[in-house]
Amino acid sequence: MNGASREALAAARERLDALTDSTSVDAAQLADELAAVTALLDREAGLRRVLTDPAQPGEAKAQLVQRLIGGQVSGPTADLLSGLARSRWSQPRDLVDALEELADIADLTAAEKTGTLDDVEDELFRFGRIVSSSTELRAALTDRAAGTSAKTELLHRLLGGRAKPATERLVTRLATAPRGRSLEAGLESLSKLAAARRNRVVAVVTSAVPLSDGQRQRLGAALTKLYGRRMHLNLDVDPEVVGGIRVQVGDEVINGSLADRLDEAARRMAS
Repeated sequence: MNGASREALAAARERLDALTDSTSVDAAQLADELAAVTALLDREAGLRRVLTDPAQPGEAKAQLVQRLIGGQVSGPTADLLSGLARSRWSQPRDLVDALEELADIADLTAAEKTGTLDDVEDELFRFGRIVSSSTELRAALTDRAAGTSAKTELLHRLLGGRAKPATERLVTRLATAPRGRSLEAGLESLSKLAAARRNRVVAVVTSAVPLSDGQRQRLGAALTKLYGRRMHLNLDVDPEVVGGIRVQVGDEVINGSLADRLDEAARRMAS
């Protein structure tokens, strides 16, 4: 997002945080309601255009939201939607994208309140790895001919009772309403959003064998010192990494594998 939309989303995030700070607000319910409105606006292009029309007064658009949706959602959700309608958006799609992100943040906030946010973050990462390695599972979850209920049932069989409720809700929503995103990209985005809840950076660490607790702690501390921000490690094992580790932070790769060090030594000798 750019310009007005980016500012509108930042303001909406602050309102969402203020709402969910209250113990009386059910963050999971808020997430479900925001997701439902996301689906509505994704279908109704005309309504989307009306709510983002810069020629219309913000208060008039907020009142329209209250008339159309206010009675079908909780008070906190209606208040958040009214604020979104008052805001200025660069293009209609940005409003729907913002609603989708706010729904995801609300689910992550629900996990944070129950002390399971770290678990959700790890489960999202691991499920992404499972999807990447299973052609059959990916095909089943991305098949456009498969109905929402079939995908929901499949994910419940896979995740129900094994993953946290927030993880199952987030993955199910992504698989049944991808809105143009690939499954892998959506899972990666959710993982980063979870890390951002604690102002951390995600480091994907690939090693030939599982790291010990001590190794994880030392690596986390070193990366935190290097980047100046709290670091969350998503750990993966790849036998082809011959000794050492490979660390990816965003687009930056820190490659410490033995094979790469040998290649580097050979290049230096050749030169």
